[in-house]
Amino acid sequence: MVAFLVIVELSGRVSEPFAPVFLVLRVIAPLELFLYFALRGEYPELRGARWGAWAVADVAIGLAGAALWMAPFLFWDSLRPRDHGFDVGQLGPGGEWLAQTLRAIGYVGVTPFVEELFVRSWLLRYVDVAETRKPFRTVPIGRFSWRSFLIVTLWFVYSHLQWEWGVMFAWTLLTMAWFYQRKHIAPLVLVHAVSNGAIFAFVVAFDRIFRDAAGAPISLWFFL
Repeated sequence: MVAFLVIVELSGRVSEPFAPVFLVLRVIAPLELFLYFALRGEYPELRGARWGAWAVADVAIGLAGAALWMAPFLFWDSLRPRDHGFDVGQLGPGGEWLAQTLRAIGYVGVTPFVEELFVRSWLLRYVDVAETRKPFRTVPIGRFSWRSFLIVTLWFVYSHLQWEWGVMFAWTLLTMAWFYQRKHIAPLVLVHAVSNGAIFAFVVAFDRIFRDAAGAPISLWFFL
C-alpha cells in the first residue's frame, strides 16, 4: 500500500513524458510486493473462507456497490468532475489497448488485494490494539468496535478524491456491513474486485453513450 501511495504521489509531480513509466509502476510494484509476501504465506487471513452460495452473495454485493458508486454521476450532471479522467492515450498512438489493460489489472486485480489487506485486515484491527502493543492479529477479523469502524470509514473516504467522498461513504457502509457478516478478508477482496470490475466494464462499454442535460456525450473515464 505504501509503495502504491508513493508512486501515485510521484506520478503527479513528474513531467508528461514520464507518465507512462508511472502507469506501469503503479501496477507492477504493488503486484510484485503482494505476490512476494503471498508466496511466503504472509497472508493467512486470505485462507479458509466459506464460498459456495456465499460467493454469489459476494458478487451481488459487489455489483450493488458499483451501481451505488456510478448512479449519482449518471443522473446528476453537477456531480461529475470536469477536469479528471484516465487518459487512455497516454502511451501514444496505438497504445490505448495497453493503457486500458494496465489500468484494468491495477484497478480490478491489484487494488482489491492491497487495499483490503491494508485497511480491513491491518488498520481495522491495529487501531484496537495500538495502545496495548499487542499484535494486530490477536483481534479477530470482522470484530466490530466504533473506533475501528469510524477510522476505517474515514480512511476509505478521505483517501479518495473529494468528488468521490459521497459515493465512497455509501460504498464503505455497504461493504462494512457485509464484512461484519462475512468476518473474512477474502470475500471482501472479491466484493471489491467485482465493484471495480463492473465499473471498468461499464466505462468501456458505455463511454459517450450517455448524454448530459445539454445533449453532449459523457466521457465516463472520470470513474477510473
